[in-house]
Amino acid sequence: MKEIVPYIRIGTTYYKLIERPQISGDSTVTLAKWSREIIIQDHGKKYIYDIPKYDGFCCIPNHLGYKKTIGNFYNMYKEIPVQPTLSKVSIDEISCSISFLQHIFGKQIDLGLDYLKILLERPTQILPILCLVSKERATGKTTFLKWLKEIFGLNMTYIKGDSFNSQFNSDWASMLLIAIDEVFFDRKEITERLKYLSTTNKDKLENKGKDREEIDFFGKFILCSNNEDNFIQIDENEIRFWVIKINPIISENTEFLENLKNEIPLFLKYLIDRPFFSPKKSRMWFDSSDIKTKALQKLVFKNGNRLESKMVELLYEFFESNEDKEINVVPQDILNMINRMFKQTYYTRNEVRNILKNKWKLEPQKNGLAYIRYDIDYSGNFCQNSSVGRYFNISKNFILEKYVDLLN
Repeated sequence: MKEIVPYIRIGTTYYKLIERPQISGDSTVTLAKWSREIIIQDHGKKYIYDIPKYDGFCCIPNHLGYKKTIGNFYNMYKEIPVQPTLSKVSIDEISCSISFLQHIFGKQIDLGLDYLKILLERPTQILPILCLVSKERATGKTTFLKWLKEIFGLNMTYIKGDSFNSQFNSDWASMLLIAIDEVFFDRKEITERLKYLSTTNKDKLENKGKDREEIDFFGKFILCSNNEDNFIQIDENEIRFWVIKINPIISENTEFLENLKNEIPLFLKYLIDRPFFSPKKSRMWFDSSDIKTKALQKLVFKNGNRLESKMVELLYEFFESNEDKEINVVPQDILNMINRMFKQTYYTRNEVRNILKNKWKLEPQKNGLAYIRYDIDYSGNFCQNSSVGRYFNISKNFILEKYVDLLN
């Protein structure tokens, strides 16, 4: 039986295929540069002639028809560690996986299954940036990432937010999935870079000490954060983000991840046989209206007009503290109460008036009329006195119906 040669030559450089042990007991094959002289020293000069030779590297993702070599190029994309079973699968056989996805995606589980089916079958398809957020701990966000890692193996990586900021990207630029945990991107330029990468098919590979190289890019980003309100800066017209709020897991099962791992061959077969719930509607597959969630609206609201956010919080607090069904205010009243409630602010009456008239479509009284004016005293309570002005009338229902889901 012919000995398997654990070396390859790419261009003029030799590599050794090393099986690196892992804590799980499995091993993963990695490439390490190996000198020609050492190979001859270990095996003899004739051994060199049996080493497979390739013109260069390529990175072609394919999970169901994987090839290690394509033409005379060595494929750097890795085969997934677990292959789908061949027999037909019933949904009862993957109950753990389905219940977990119901927890993660909620009412959007069919879209979530489409997302995973696309990753498996069409790895080069552009997809929205999946954001899993929750203020609470023990929600399953990390378990979801670990499960995806078990499915896609070395084609998925975890990076920190500061690694994404770095100019060097060789550790993730050729990956299918790039997971960023504990995200807090407070600069608009980071959002712009993330948006660009989520829709491009080319990027520049940058490694220390090497020239930049243009490569095919097919990476999908998954962001996880405990900060629901402002983990990233986005505007109200954004369509690339799929933001999902994850609720805490009620009863913790210490073997849950192991159960998910055991179902992977069956789950992959289920994805293959399952037809798409949503046909392709855009370049990111899903229509923006399909992935629009309350969590996204809340994020946009909190990151949008900061003055509007403070006005809504002020009015919400007023209606929660009083039995009044409406409040009459002039812009200066709003400004006074915001300054008391949020301490030092730098807004103007014109900015308040612009939101009342142009954003909320409210009209002031045509003439100056008497009304009850509210303010906040030094103890933080609402107090009132009489005043005259061209006031705006704001009802409790207007605030609750339009904004209550964005505040809680």
